[in-house]
Amino acid sequence: MRNPRGVAAVVLAAGNSRRFGSDKLLHPVTLQGTTLPLAAHSLLPWLEAFEQVTVVVKPGSAKFCNTIAATLGAPAALRWVVCDHAVLGMSASIACGVHANRAAGGWMIGLADMPALPAAAIVGVRNALRQGADLAAAAHNDRRGHPVGFARRYYEELLSLRGDAGARHLLERDQAGLVQIEFDDAGVLADIDMPGDLQRLEEERGELLATS
Repeated sequence: MRNPRGVAAVVLAAGNSRRFGSDKLLHPVTLQGTTLPLAAHSLLPWLEAFEQVTVVVKPGSAKFCNTIAATLGAPAALRWVVCDHAVLGMSASIACGVHANRAAGGWMIGLADMPALPAAAIVGVRNALRQGADLAAAAHNDRRGHPVGFARRYYEELLSLRGDAGARHLLERDQAGLVQIEFDDAGVLADIDMPGDLQRLEEERGELLATS
């Protein structure tokens, strides 16, 4: 293992759900016959891959944190970090999560609105970082998705991110060094922004279950 300090898991949950129309992260979602808040579905595969997961939230999120911790029954495994400047966009949340894990040898960044993300994608990106990749990301049909991973050398740049584009420009700038891991599961692309996204996901997953 070329990364002795380990890889930290950071999941972003500090958005404002404007396009969804309500708090999408607490919206009930049924997948594989189990109904949970959307964010709980999203966090389950992370808890399979990591002993501790840092979840970045906005100020005033105590109800959300308590609900998700109680639903998953894993309060010790979830580390809640409040990003005071979450209103400035995704970049601020990434910086908060990375800074909260500043001793790590690398960081995996995920989203709390991806309830169909397979655990295999998280493990695959994590292992790529552990094996020495500077950048890694899951992909489906050659489209880059989530999660994405950054080696230690990106620490200062991750802290200095600005705006709502997250770390996209780093991935695009250093694409030649990106280890892109292909997965058959389109869940690596399926983030939920609007109610229609959720309806399509539930229908697609239902069809998959019915034909399997």
